[in-house]
Amino acid sequence: MTIRPILCVDDEPANLALLRETLKTDYSLVFARSGADCLRVVDKHQPALILLDVQLPDLDGYAVCRRLKAAPDTADIPVIFVTGQTREQDEQAGFDAGGVDYVTKPVRPAIVKARVRAHLSLVSASRLELAYCDAIYMLGAAGHYNDSDTGVHIWRMAAYSRALAKAAGWEPERCALIELAAPMHDTGKIGIPSTILRKPALLDAAEWEIMKSHTRIGYEILSRSQAPVFALAAEVALCHHEHWDGSGYPQGLAGTAIPEAARIVALADVFDALSMPRPYKESWPLPRIIRLLEAGAGHHFEPRLVRLFMDILPEIIDLRDRWDSPDNRLD
Repeated sequence: MTIRPILCVDDEPANLALLRETLKTDYSLVFARSGADCLRVVDKHQPALILLDVQLPDLDGYAVCRRLKAAPDTADIPVIFVTGQTREQDEQAGFDAGGVDYVTKPVRPAIVKARVRAHLSLVSASRLELAYCDAIYMLGAAGHYNDSDTGVHIWRMAAYSRALAKAAGWEPERCALIELAAPMHDTGKIGIPSTILRKPALLDAAEWEIMKSHTRIGYEILSRSQAPVFALAAEVALCHHEHWDGSGYPQGLAGTAIPEAARIVALADVFDALSMPRPYKESWPLPRIIRLLEAGAGHHFEPRLVRLFMDILPEIIDLRDRWDSPDNRLD
C-alpha cells in the first residue's frame, strides 16, 4: 500500500463503494462527497492521488482541481477525473484544469486500477529522479567542501562540458549525462586533508602526491554504483587529470586511451579554474586563458577538443556570464 492514501470524491455512495471495492486491496483510501469536503480531506491527509468526479453538489470537479493546482502544497497531487461526462470538450476541460487523466463512467475496475497504478508510478519516478539529482548535487558540493573553490565553479564547468560534448557530436541524452557527471569529478577530495586543500600557496612534492590521490578516491566512491551517471562520473573522476601526451596522472594514459568524457571535463575544468581567483593566484584574462589552451593542444588537451572549444567560445562566454549573474551566486 502507499503510505499516503488515495482520495475518492463522488456524491453518489454507490460510486464510492465501487471505487472502494476496486482499490481497497492495494491502497489506503479516504473519501469525500463534495468539492468543499474534498479540499478539507486533502488538507488533512495529503493524498498520493485523487479520483475526482466532475458533477458535485457545490464546486464542480474542474474548479476543485484548479484550486488544488494553484496551491503549492497540493499542486503536485495527480488528479484523475472519473465522470459520466463523455463529450470531447468535457475531457479537454479536465486536462485544462490540471487533471492527468480522464476516466468515463460506468467505471470499469480494471481500467481504474491500471490508470491509478500508472500515475502513481510516474509520481514515484519523479520523486526518485529528484532524489537522484539531490545526491549528485551533494556529491559535487562535498568534493569541494574543504577546497578553496567557492561559488558555482562546478556547475559552471558542467555547463561548459555539456556544450563541448554537443560540439563533439554526442547524442543529447549523453550530453545531459555528462552535465550531471561533471560536478562529481572532484568527489575524491573528500579524502584529502583540508590543510592541503586550503593551503594558500603551491603544494610541495609530498603534498602533491597526497593531492593526486583524489582521483582514485573519487573513482572508488563513485564506481560503487552501476547507474550510468555514476559510472560516467567515476570514469571522469579517475581520468580528468590525464594528459593527451601521457604526462598526466594517475595512470599516465595518453591519447584516446583517456576516456572522451574525461578529456572534455578536463578542458572545461581548466578553463573555468583559470577564470576564477584562488588564494594563490588572480583570475586570468580571457586572451591569456585562450593562449594557454591552444598551447596545451597536443600536450595537456586533445587538439580536436581545443578547436571545438574555440569554435563555441561565444556560447561558453554566454554560459559563464549567465552563471555569474547574482541569482546564481552561492558565495
